[in-house]
Amino acid sequence: MKTAISLSNVLYEKAEETASYMGIKRSKLFAIALEEFIIRHNGNMIIEKINEVYERIDKSEFEPHLNVILDSQRDATKNDTW
Repeated sequence: MKTAISLSNVLYEKAEETASYMGIKRSKLFAIALEEFIIRHNGNMIIEKINEVYERIDKSEFEPHLNVILDSQRDATKNDTW
């Protein structure tokens, strides 16, 4: 599928240089970059959905030590990239 995009001259030149350095066509570079961007943001969407579920949990139903575990897991994974 072909598409057209608008880029600043500086970004275009950097893309040209990068594609040349990598030995690939510019269109392949754009495809790789877009794929990586989508993967990163899909991971963020998954994290947001998990956090929404956690927010609906009534923590008062759990023993105090389980709340500590849940909070620790949230803290440990809040900056994860999937």
